[in-house]
This record gives sequence, C-alpha cells and structure tokens, in this order.
Amino acid sequence: MKKLLIPFALVLLLVCSCQNTPQQKVMARAVPERADDFVFENDLIAGRFYGEALEGNPTSPGLDIWVKLPGALVADTWYAEAVNDPGYYHHDHGGKDCYKVAVSLGGGASVPFIDGKLCYPATNYRACEVLSLEPSKVVFTLDYPEWEAAEGILVSLHKQVTLEAGSYFADVVDTYTFSGVDSLKVAAGLKLHSAQSTVEESARTDSSYAIWEHASDQSVEPEDGMIGVAVAMPGAEEVFASSELDHALLVRTVVSGEPLEYRVGSCWSKGDIKDSASWFALVK
Repeated sequence: MKKLLIPFALVLLLVCSCQNTPQQKVMARAVPERADDFVFENDLIAGRFYGEALEGNPTSPGLDIWVKLPGALVADTWYAEAVNDPGYYHHDHGGKDCYKVAVSLGGGASVPFIDGKLCYPATNYRACEVLSLEPSKVVFTLDYPEWEAAEGILVSLHKQVTLEAGSYFADVVDTYTFSGVDSLKVAAGLKLHSAQSTVEESARTDSSYAIWEHASDQSVEPEDGMIGVAVAMPGAEEVFASSELDHALLVRTVVSGEPLEYRVGSCWSKGDIKDSASWFALVK
C-alpha cells in the first residue's frame, strides 16, 4: 500500500491552526425545543427570556437568572438533558435555575411605568435575532409587539442585549416606540421576592440598585448559595424600592424611539464572588 506523505510544514500549519482557534466563551439562541425560550450565556453568567409558547405560564418580560460556576458554557447541555428530565436545570449541576420570575421584571428587564404601575407587555417576545456572535462577544435582539400599556397609549419594545466574556454584566438597550403621549416613564428593575423573604442585603446609589439574596425558587431542592443581582442606569431620575410593587426600580423618561441604556448583572456565591461586600463593590 502506498503511504501518503504529508509535508512537515503542512502538519505544523494544521497543528498551529487548531491551537489558535479561539474558544467560544459566549452564546445566545432561541430554544424552540423548550417553549421558545431565548437563552444567553458567557463564562460567568447565564439567563433567559420567555417566548411565545410559554405565554400564560407566564406571560412576562422578566429576565430569568441562571446561576453557574465560572468556566464552561452549560446552557445547551442543560436544555439537552431537560428533554428527558424537565427538571434537570432545577438541580445543581455546577449551576441551576433557582430564581423565580413569574410576572415581574425578574433580574433586570424594563416596562412602561405609568401612574405608579408597571405596565407589562401583552405577549412574550415574538421575534429574535442574533446580530453578531464572536468568540468573546454576542449581540442579540428581541421584539415585543405593540400592546396597550394604558388607556390610549400603544407601545412596542425592541430590546438589544450585548454580552461579553469575562463580565458579570450585560448591556441592554431598550427602545420603546409609542403613541398617545409625548413622553413615557420607563422603569428597569429587580423583583424583590418578598413572599419568599429572600433579600438579605441591598445597596442603592443614584444610578444603581443591587441585591444579595437567597434563592427565590426552592421548589425542587434547597439552595445553599447566595445570588447577587443588580441593575445600573445612567441618568436615572428615580431609584427606589417599593413594597407595594415588590420591585426595586430605576426610572427614566424617554420619547418615542429614544434608546434607554442600562446594565444588568448577576453572580452566585459558589463562584468567585463570595459575599455581598464584593458584589456591591463590583456593581458600584
């Protein structure tokens, strides 16, 4: 049999090419196999938004936090395992879903804030697009179709999220297009989970609100770690916590089509951020 001889230079080139391939440290995608979730992740944090198939259970714009250990991307594995075990990602496999969203802003979404009320969309996101995916950065968009936020006020939302590797925070740009009013107050914020008595500590500045709390969803197994969540909004006009609304909120007034920029973040005490002081310092 004739041997195939490969020049040494070509072998070296192939080896070097494999070694120089950047490791993927971010991801984002729609998950039609799990009720139209939209999941995103880097090497430190993960989260998801709810899609059309989940409407009514819940219909919510809230950001669902998934805690995880630093390092590998885990979302695709968790979803694959959940095909046969729907509760898979509620158990600790180096991370888990132990954060309760329901109808709320969850770990950092926004909605119109009219007459002291949070005015949620009538649907979950109905369109999504990954604008760019690089080894260390992903940008995606979600669209919420027009709904009546209050009598005579029609609103639609275009959300853009940017996540980079090595960061506990994602950059969000929410653009509200609306009619019926000249300007609109919008609130970005965090669910306080008062019914579960989860919040241990909180920290407020003129442009951020951070929380250090116990897991809010312990329906599957106890959780012995702590969760940090935060929202930061440059130019916030109001920053406050409301027991009536059960949210911590940052409010700013926008005109139709004006981008509203803010950052959302999370961490898990089983990772590198062990205590509230470290989390609050990082947020600040």
